[in-house]
Formats: sequence, C-alpha cells, structure tokens
Amino acid sequence: MSKNSGSPRIRDVLVVVLAIQMVFAVTAAAIVILDPEGILDEPRDRLLASLLVLAPMAMALVLAVRFRRGHRAERRRAGATAQLMDTVLITSQEWVWAVDDRGRFTFSSPTSENLLGWKPDELLGQRCDLVIDGGDLARAKLDVAAASGPGWTGVIVRCRHRDGGAVWMEVSGTVRPATDDRPGGFEGTSRMLPPLTAQEAMDSLNREQLQLMLDQDRLLTAFQPIHSLATGKLLGVEALTRFVGEDGAGPEFWFKEAAIVGLLSELEFAAMEKALETAQGLPPGIYVALNLSPETCLDPRLPDLLQRSGLPPKRIVLELTERLEVSEYAPLLAVLAPLRKEGLRIAVDDAGSGFASMRHVLHVRPEIIKLDRSLIAGIDDDQGQHALGAAMVEFARQIGATLIAEGIETPEDLAAVAGLGMSAGQGYLIGRPSIHPKDWAAWSESMRLGPDTQ
Repeated sequence: MSKNSGSPRIRDVLVVVLAIQMVFAVTAAAIVILDPEGILDEPRDRLLASLLVLAPMAMALVLAVRFRRGHRAERRRAGATAQLMDTVLITSQEWVWAVDDRGRFTFSSPTSENLLGWKPDELLGQRCDLVIDGGDLARAKLDVAAASGPGWTGVIVRCRHRDGGAVWMEVSGTVRPATDDRPGGFEGTSRMLPPLTAQEAMDSLNREQLQLMLDQDRLLTAFQPIHSLATGKLLGVEALTRFVGEDGAGPEFWFKEAAIVGLLSELEFAAMEKALETAQGLPPGIYVALNLSPETCLDPRLPDLLQRSGLPPKRIVLELTERLEVSEYAPLLAVLAPLRKEGLRIAVDDAGSGFASMRHVLHVRPEIIKLDRSLIAGIDDDQGQHALGAAMVEFARQIGATLIAEGIETPEDLAAVAGLGMSAGQGYLIGRPSIHPKDWAAWSESMRLGPDTQ
C-alpha cells in the first residue's frame, strides 16, 4: 500500500526538478544567443555559457531516461501484481465480493460460480438477496452490527445456491466508507463451511426457529375429513399442523428437524394442544386423529394433556407415526393401556409404507389401520396393489380393525377401495385439509358416492 501511494509523489518531484533544469537551460541559451554587451567575447566565457546550457539539458535528459525506465518498471510490477491477483481470485476457494450501500454487487470473484452457481457478470448490479433470503440477511446484519469496529470475521451465513439449495458460509469483511468517486458499502470474503460444521450451523438455526415458533405460538391446525365408504357418513378428521411463517419448509421438514435437535416432544405436544383446542369448533360426535410419535407417547405429560382437552376419550384417536423406530414395545403398551380402557383408540399411520409401520400393527393391535397413499394411488389398474389391498381388508377384519384408505384422489381409486370393502377413506377427492370452520360444517353432510361405490 505505501509503495503505491509514494509513486505519485516521486513523479511530482521529478517533474519539478526537470522544470527547474529546463529554466536554467533556457536562461543560459538566451544569454548566449543575445550576448548582451559582449560579455561572452572571451572564449572562456563562451565555454562557460555553453556548459550552462548543455549541463542542465544533459541532466534533464538523464532524469527523463531514468523516469522512463522507472515508469516502465512500475508498469511491469503493476502488471505482475495484477496478474498475481487474477490468479489468486481464479484459484482461491474463497469468494471475494463487494456490494454498494444499496446491497447491489459491484464486484464478484470467479469463485461465485463454484460456490453459488452464479458467474460474476451475472451478479454485478444484482441485489444480494439474489443469493441470501431476507431473514438470513437480517440475522447476518445483526451479527455484523455486534462486531466491534468496521470489520467482522467468522459470521456464519446461510446463502442460497442458484438451484435453490442451501450453502453455509463463513463470512468476513469490512465496511467500505463512501468517497467522492464511489458510494459506501461492504466488501469481504466468504468460504464454504465443511459439511459437519454446516450441519451444526443448520441444526442450530433450525432449533432457534423451532423454539421461536413454539414461544410465539405460531402453529395452526387444519383438519381433513375421513368418511365411511359404505354410507358416506363423516366419521372423523385428521389434525394436520401448519406453521405460520415457516420459511418455505413444510410440516414434515419441521417435525424431522425437531427430532434431530431434541424438540420433537415439545413440538408434538404443542401441535396436539392446538389441535384439541381447535377441535371445539368441529361438528359433534366425530373423532379427532392426532399424530404422535411412539417416543412422545411415553412422555408422562400425555394423560394430563388429553384430560385437560375436554374431549371425551372416545372422540380421540392417537395416530402412531413412523418417525422413530420402537425398539421395545412393552413400555409403550403399558402407557397406552389405561387410555384405551377409557375409550381412546389407536391408529397406525402410513401402514404398508415401511417395516416400522407394520411392526406397529403387529405389536400394538390398533383399532384403526391407515393404508399409505402409495398403496392406493393407481390401485384400480394395478393387480399387485389390488391384491395387497384385498389382503389388508381381510387382515383388518381378522383383528377387528377399521381400515382407512389414505390419499384417494381419483374416482377410480375411490371405486376400487370401496369395492374391496375398505371401511373408510381420506384424500383430496373426499376433502382437502382446511382451517375454516365453514368447511368443517359442510363435511358433516354425507359424502355422495358414485354408482360404482354403492
């Protein structure tokens, strides 16, 4: 930095020296030419005058040559430095960037293409929210503001790849003050975090967001109807959790993340409490199915929560999910036994989609078996699915369970499952999930079945 800032001052000094030398040379030349009053008649005087003319000119010529050589050397050094910087920018694993005071990119190194899928010229002039969501940018700004001084290091930021995937980066940078030539902004470097560190950062952020959702009660309940396939009567509803401001991720994502970060029971209890509270607006007499993992069933808070709901046990169904595998069923059965004696029923969700769900069926002997939608979609023209569906109907009859077909979306699927003798159905064709009481009231009317399903 000092070498570059000193070069203009050296050039200015050389220009001044050359100017002075030229003044001396011009003055001496004028005396020789004009020869006022014959002061240069003597040979010795003429020689001295000639030296006065030639010496400054020779010195000026020497200085000019030295200046020219120095300028060329400086250009070569500058060119070599620029080439070295280009090499660093091209080969570096760190992304060098700069944005103006409006958040628009003014510089991007080629590494942006490797890390984010965007070429530098595609980023220039674009706002930085092209590669980072507003919420993540706001959190990053808070971390930067907490740093002492104009610079910061080691801020963890979740960026967005061109394909929509998350890219976790460690960002360091500094505030760029405004000058007469350019506006202020920020400039710095970003590097991708190692996979393990990125996973830890993601888990930490998701835990923070989940805890915020729980603290601020940002959960809603949508109900989806379950109808009898024999009579069309509304039998019950399944409670489905929805999140307010879920940042684009669905409920399945957040429940999986809750299991990873140790908040599954807290989230499931919050969802259950919200569902039981909302269920007060449902048509009377129907049951409410609540999704619950076997792990949360073992939580001692469960009986008290169900009792405080105000719903009679016969109107409550606990749907055991497949989120976590059960290694030992005896404790689970012991917890559920007194609840079942009071009239609460157990359902196994997504039966047939995996080994764990069938283990639940065999060990728990549920009152309700819900066949996964993967076994229902296209069942009307798939012999294998049709045969499996018929076998499950007989199996449910043998153990005295109600068989519900999930994911019914076409009249052909509805006709096929009803023809096989399945007890009840659920799916978009029958009724979509809704948070609106007016839809819940409309479901109480008997579902109209087609002529082939009577």
